[in-house]
Amino acid sequence: MPHTASPLLQVEAVERHFDQGSVQALRGVSFQADAGCCLALTGPSGCGKSTLLSLLGLLDRPDRGRVVVAGQDLARVRRPFAFRAREVGFVFQHHHLVPTMTLRENLLAALLVGGLSAREQRRRADELLAAVDLSHRAGFVPARVSGGERQRAALARALGNRPRLLLADEPTGSLDSGNGRRVAELLVQHARSDGALVVVATHNPDLAARMDRRLHLLDGQLVGDDVQVEAAP
Repeated sequence: MPHTASPLLQVEAVERHFDQGSVQALRGVSFQADAGCCLALTGPSGCGKSTLLSLLGLLDRPDRGRVVVAGQDLARVRRPFAFRAREVGFVFQHHHLVPTMTLRENLLAALLVGGLSAREQRRRADELLAAVDLSHRAGFVPARVSGGERQRAALARALGNRPRLLLADEPTGSLDSGNGRRVAELLVQHARSDGALVVVATHNPDLAARMDRRLHLLDGQLVGDDVQVEAAP
């Protein structure tokens, strides 16, 4: 029998409660996803999308069930920061750029853990800023650029170390349609060219349509799993 590679991501009967158990944010969520795939998490506000992203990125831990990334059970990871730096890129809904650093410095700081030489770090930062059309803003601190530019810089930072798992929470929420399409293209390109898994939580139907697969959450439960035969170009 031929060998079948394990999925990059395995989520098994995950539950998460808040407020001393009175609020159940996730209820027995299970799915698997492979490298090279773009996955959209959809559903109304409060359905559990952001909570699930936090569990996948080791920013939180489930009350029950388990999450496995690249063969590693996240419950057994002893150094979460090192694991995230090596395996996970995260685009937060509110960018989380360091306010006292320029956009270029924000990218360079993230690249410190990637094993590149200082020269390679500078080249990689400049490549990423160009990819998100921010070369002309490289020397500006976040407060001096628009919300959309901050979000694009956050995406560039997340792509810096070519993570195998890229998580994005409403990455096009503050972007116009043109920049939203560019961000979608970069997400898909990362999955295809770097063999990564991209998981995006979004209310944007156009972005969801660009993904290979859509998981629909409602009241913390997985109620739909749609594989698109051909994602939108």
